This record gives sequence, C-alpha cells and structure tokens, in this order.
Amino acid sequence: MADTQDDYRAHLSTYQGFSKLVLFVILFIVLLLVCMALGLVGNSGLFALVLGIVGAVALLVAFAVLN
Repeated sequence: MADTQDDYRAHLSTYQGFSKLVLFVILFIVLLLVCMALGLVGNSGLFALVLGIVGAVALLVAFAVLN
C-alpha cells in the first residue's frame, strides 16, 4: 500500500511539472505570434523586438520562480 502512495505522489509531481511546461510553451508561442504580427503587419519592428526579448525573459523568470 505504501508503494501506491509513493507512486501517486510521483505521478502528481510529474503531472504538475508537465502542465507547467505545456503552459510555458503555449504562452511563448502566443508571445512569438504577437511579436511577429507587430513586426510584420504593424510595421513596428523595434517595438516587437523589445517586446519579444522582454517577454521571453519575463516568462523564463516567472516560471523559474513559481513552484
């Protein structure tokens, strides 16, 4: 019975880590698409570049700090 509890905790930890990774990837793709739209369609390349760099760093820091 103790093995079942340990397996459940390990599975729950893995599931939470995977969910966090999927959320990071989705947010990064959205950020990338927004920056591409600003740069290509909106003709504001410098703003798109700055937003992309700052947004990517913010995402990395946010997901590194959060549990």
